[in-house]
Amino acid sequence: MGLVLVTGGAGFIGSAVVRALRARGDAVRVFDALRTGGERAHLAGLELELVVGDIRDEGAVCAAMDGVDACLHLAAESHVSRSLGDPRGFIGVNVDGTAAVLAAARRVGLPRLLHMSTDEVFGAAPPGVAFGVGDRHRPGNPYAASKAAAEALIWAWRHSFDLPVAMVRTTNNYGPRQHAEKAIPCWVRMAVEQGVVVIHGDGSPTRDWLAVEDCAAGLLAALDHFEPGAVDHLAGRDPRSNRAVAEAVAALCGGAPVRCGPARPGQDAAYALDDRASRARLGWAPCTNFAEGLAATVVWHAARCARR
Repeated sequence: MGLVLVTGGAGFIGSAVVRALRARGDAVRVFDALRTGGERAHLAGLELELVVGDIRDEGAVCAAMDGVDACLHLAAESHVSRSLGDPRGFIGVNVDGTAAVLAAARRVGLPRLLHMSTDEVFGAAPPGVAFGVGDRHRPGNPYAASKAAAEALIWAWRHSFDLPVAMVRTTNNYGPRQHAEKAIPCWVRMAVEQGVVVIHGDGSPTRDWLAVEDCAAGLLAALDHFEPGAVDHLAGRDPRSNRAVAEAVAALCGGAPVRCGPARPGQDAAYALDDRASRARLGWAPCTNFAEGLAATVVWHAARCARR
């Protein structure tokens, strides 16, 4: 494929994508600020070029795009709770950063730009409903709103400038290297260090879980089947309540009790994506059994806690 640029490539999902690209022999350039979630250690042992920079810096992004054949735009702030306290910061990275990527792509004549979005742009899914690619956005928190705004920019540049862009939305990812603030790593840390797991509210909200390696495979499939204007959904089709996942984590950590804490503001009851058309178009489906994937994830994060 030539040279692939991955923005946010030192992060949780980004580094999984980079490993998948390198495993099949693609040359990779990573652009990452190495701040929240982005770590050099995530790229250890991989042959690639790392450019440290701010995604909002159009000149730096433009320079990083020099000579690349495709860009996967994954750089983002992605934690709902932090977005409640710092909405402007999320708008800066997710909206202004995407605008800089789009402007740079137009300047250099980038052949392919694949943008990663989230199921949260649709807001809460009613019981039995999985959102299709064209359903209405109803973001329920600042993070989701910033990602919906980024999507609007994607389609504006596509319509106005005929930019070759496509997009993938995914459900909740889990796996090794995820930032400690996220649900599963946070629950592991509480179980290991405090002997108790505290969840938001009663834990009834449900999330659809997708192993990060399966997500990376789906993103590469979308890149390989790139069509300007295409939108694909990647879903685990494995919805579970937060309490059920927390209890599974606690059991894997020796049986720590699970307790209810204050409900989190802005929390939606459920997210769900309809990915049937994308599975057919991309020839993709998740391969990871959730119980096995969760067990491996808990082992990784528990070991990291032990090293602290």
